[in-house]
Amino acid sequence: RARERRARFVGKNGACNVAHKNIREQGRFLQDVFTTLVDLKWPHTLLIFTMSFLCSWLLFGMVWWLIAFAHGDLDHSTRLQRDPGEGAAGTPAGFVPCVTSIHSFTSAFLFSIEVQVTIGFGGRMVTEECPAAILVLIVQNIVGLVINAIMLGCIFMKTSQAHRRAETLIFSKHAVIALREGKLCFMLRVGDLRKSMIISATIRMQVVKKTASLEGEVVPLNQIDIQMENPVGGNSIFLVSPLIIYHVIDKNSPLYDISPMNLHHHEDLEIIVILEGVVETTGITTQARTSYLADEILWGQRFVPIVAEEDGRYSVDYSKFGNTIKVPTPSCTARQLEEDKSIMDTMTLSPK
Repeated sequence: RARERRARFVGKNGACNVAHKNIREQGRFLQDVFTTLVDLKWPHTLLIFTMSFLCSWLLFGMVWWLIAFAHGDLDHSTRLQRDPGEGAAGTPAGFVPCVTSIHSFTSAFLFSIEVQVTIGFGGRMVTEECPAAILVLIVQNIVGLVINAIMLGCIFMKTSQAHRRAETLIFSKHAVIALREGKLCFMLRVGDLRKSMIISATIRMQVVKKTASLEGEVVPLNQIDIQMENPVGGNSIFLVSPLIIYHVIDKNSPLYDISPMNLHHHEDLEIIVILEGVVETTGITTQARTSYLADEILWGQRFVPIVAEEDGRYSVDYSKFGNTIKVPTPSCTARQLEEDKSIMDTMTLSPK
């Protein structure tokens, strides 16, 4: 019976399939509050956004009510309701309140909102009677500006996160192994759907598999870097049109002893591809990821051409982005192919 397929380390959409459990140092997340807020889900972010303003309004509303209560503004307001003709401005003669027109906690709460969001309906205002009221006015304005800066910055960062740009960076659904320049190569296709470019784009590849050391230590997710080749040279790519990125399977490659017969028996094999670059329009670094399991690697196939010249410009047909065709490919490992070539070269060069 076939062995159970192992879980992916990286999904096809680039999400890492890793769950963090039993984290005891939860306080470390509070040391970086801004990143924690940005990483939260949208419902939690909107709830915190609403509660931060509501709590600050309630807190300072209580402070304004206490100032009015301590100064006796509420007592004179009660007496005013019994005798509205007292005083020139509807207040007892000679009495100046800390904040005008505060009669209850409700009016204090409304004044708190007016101060923090600078609505200013004009019915309530701070007088020069109480220095404490002026100090609270300054403090509430500063607190309101800080809350605005943090929450608006958090929402801006959530709407402009780098992984949003990665949604338009696509990889072929399958990878292929075929001959290129007489050598077995692992190939995949990568493309960018947007016209705005990814600047300084680099691509790298890793093989993730379970390994065991000579001392018996088992590494369940051993990450092995392998060299990538591309038409431009090196790891940097000019991603203005879809490119076929390939890895030459040589003696330094983890795929050196893999043949089409035993390819699908490597359940622990997973090849991760990582594309990084700077978004041209925003200057933010973005990263797109994907992975290929053994059953997603097609032996003896090649990607069909999708770039053609039409009316003086190059046209890309993305409907054929992942299409492949069969090509003649040896059904042996890269090691056997290299040994056979060495034997043939030796026989050719040896004197008769």
